[in-house]
Amino acid sequence: MRRSIQWRAGLIIFFLALSILFLIPTLVDPLPKWWTKILPTEKINLGLDLRGGMHLLLEVEVQKAVESATEKYASEIKDTLTKKDIAFQQVERTLDGKISVLLKDAKGNDRFNQIRSDQYANLKVASFLEREGKFQYLLEMHPKEVKSIEDSAVRQGLETIRNRVDQFGVAEPLIAPQGENQILIQLPGIKDPQRAIELIGRTALLEFKLVDEENSLEEAIKGNVPPGSEILYQKVADKDTGVVTRRPFLLKKRSQMTGDVLTDARMRIKSDFNEPYVSLDFDARGARLFDQITAENVKKRLAIVLDDNVYSAPVIQERISGGKAQISGSFTPDEAADLAIVLRAGALPAPVKIIQNVTVGPSLGQDSIDRGIRAAIIGAILVAIFMAFYYRFSGLIADWALILNIIYLMGALASMRATLTLPGIAGIILAIGMAVDSNVLMFERIREELRTGKTVRAAVDAGYDKALFTIIDSHVTTLITALVLFQFGTGPIKGFAVTLSLGVIINLFSALIGTKVIFDWINVKRQLKTLSI
Repeated sequence: MRRSIQWRAGLIIFFLALSILFLIPTLVDPLPKWWTKILPTEKINLGLDLRGGMHLLLEVEVQKAVESATEKYASEIKDTLTKKDIAFQQVERTLDGKISVLLKDAKGNDRFNQIRSDQYANLKVASFLEREGKFQYLLEMHPKEVKSIEDSAVRQGLETIRNRVDQFGVAEPLIAPQGENQILIQLPGIKDPQRAIELIGRTALLEFKLVDEENSLEEAIKGNVPPGSEILYQKVADKDTGVVTRRPFLLKKRSQMTGDVLTDARMRIKSDFNEPYVSLDFDARGARLFDQITAENVKKRLAIVLDDNVYSAPVIQERISGGKAQISGSFTPDEAADLAIVLRAGALPAPVKIIQNVTVGPSLGQDSIDRGIRAAIIGAILVAIFMAFYYRFSGLIADWALILNIIYLMGALASMRATLTLPGIAGIILAIGMAVDSNVLMFERIREELRTGKTVRAAVDAGYDKALFTIIDSHVTTLITALVLFQFGTGPIKGFAVTLSLGVIINLFSALIGTKVIFDWINVKRQLKTLSI
């Protein structure tokens, strides 16, 4: 018996010391330097409802991804027909999302049918028309291919946004899919919501396009835009007045290369002018492309375009090898840093639009913290007073188990770097109630055994044994419910499930071992004849 008591007491003290060790980083700020080198530094994080922050619900415009894929198919078909010397009059995407292919002769039609079945199995013929020796096809993607593109756009958008947020430096963000084409984002403690929105929502499609210097910009602005060209604008801010003007550029529509060949993007400062810019590093394929583009277009202007905005359009003075480039402009350091983040994280496969934007202020969060903590403390004190009054000395033992329960629970939350939410505090209060309920069950059983004339030791053992399965049954069913909430819930609901799950597991330990070891120790030391219960 003594060895069993020593073993259980040692286990209680070990977990108590471990819990306090993990709680110290949450309670002490800042930590000593020596502590951070050898001891845990994890702390309990506060959720959006406690810390304040931003709640966003984004909708991925998946139809844009489908249109982009259709445009890509049209471009590939055009390139294939050109390489195979197949005469065609037209290959373009129609307004209703199909691909129109107009072939000039029967020989080309036969060869195109073979290519279509071999290389473009994801496209089906929506309509076919032969007229005056020419062959007109309307092609469209199979529904399965459309669905695959839409699902992929949401998944890629989710990962891209997660990468951007991670690099932005938000602690404990929640980024999760919701519905078929929506993304839920919660950013606790965010101090600049507008900057975060611009960072998250930017498509970040980087393109390098040649300036059309063969045609007149003035004529294009009047409405005479040459085929194969487009007008895009550069935003120029006056350093003295801050007034922003738009400078037009006539550019070739065709992109020479895009941002998918980037390996890195960083904000740098020009030493001579003390101005920020973004340096770009290309992968091997990108380095070859950039080398080829600059070699073939010396003395021409190459525009760097992001989301249809021209950032700069420098003259190519010479061939540029080495796989490096830079984007300069009227940047602030924050703007250059954010631009580097979105370029590193990659472009969104489809634009997103904000359908819900809720900002929780820190004052509301602090008010929730104060009320939640106050409720937990008052609840715990009232329960402790009731147990001590109703069950006397045994009630004090139950209060000891209650204190253990709370310390263990908070230490576990800190060790897991869990996020504490307002529903999470409710879960802690519920766990306190369950801890008391377990002790009530055991104490009532002990009372029944004492009434039958059993000794204190026999009554305690019998009371714990008979209450054991009832306690385990109630805790397991609660744990199953908490696990379901954690699996299918989001945000604060998960916070409730985490604290409730931990509370249930810890309560089993503190109720069945934390109190029983005290009764056993007293019985061994004093051989009680009566029990204050």
